[in-house]
Order: sequence, then C-alpha cells, then structure tokens
Amino acid sequence: MIEPLYLVALWLTLGAGMLLVFLGLIGRVPSMISLGIAASVELLLAVQLAVSLGVVIGGQRAQVSTWEYFGYLLVALLVPAGGMVWALVERSRWSTLVLGASVLTVSVMLVWMWSIWSGATIS
Repeated sequence: MIEPLYLVALWLTLGAGMLLVFLGLIGRVPSMISLGIAASVELLLAVQLAVSLGVVIGGQRAQVSTWEYFGYLLVALLVPAGGMVWALVERSRWSTLVLGASVLTVSVMLVWMWSIWSGATIS
C-alpha cells in the first residue's frame, strides 16, 4: 500500500461520503451524480488493488498480515457496490444516505488497511 494513494483515497471517501449523506438529508434521490461519486470510490479501490498486487509481487509485505490486508480490500470493494445496488433498487432519499454510509464505511476500512499494512497502531 502506497501512502500517497492511501491519503488520496481516504480524503476522497471522506468527502464523497459526507456529500452523499448531505444529499440524502436534503431529500435528494439517487441520481447519476450520486452513483458516479460512489463509482469513483469503487474505481479508486480497484486502482488500490492493482497497486497493492504489484507491490506484493515486487516483494513487499504487510507488517501485520498480507492476507488480512487483501481481505479488507476485497470487502471494501464490495461495500460501495452494494450501496449502488441498493440505490438502484430503492429510489428514495434513504438509499442516498445508505450510499453515503457505504462510502464512509470504506474510509474506516482504509484506515484499518493502512494500520495492517504499516503496522501503525490506532488509538
């Protein structure tokens, strides 16, 4: 896991998640904009997966557990996808909130992934 990519992903997920929660709170139903925001998070996670695979193939390993890191990353890829499916099935303001919550969940998972990769403790 490369720190600059981690920081970009963390700030993107925090900003996107808060924006989606705000849009849900003001009553906006899911649109191409909100789905595009979630899709951008999904794309960034796919880039993170590709970079992480390249780094691991190059010989680096997570400080705690490489398998656990990739487990978190794969689940993080599923969370916004699930939120997007929910938003497409139920077209209400609540699904926009669920979409925002799914993106914010990814930001928490990114912090845990960084902790697993770098060995840093979260207090």
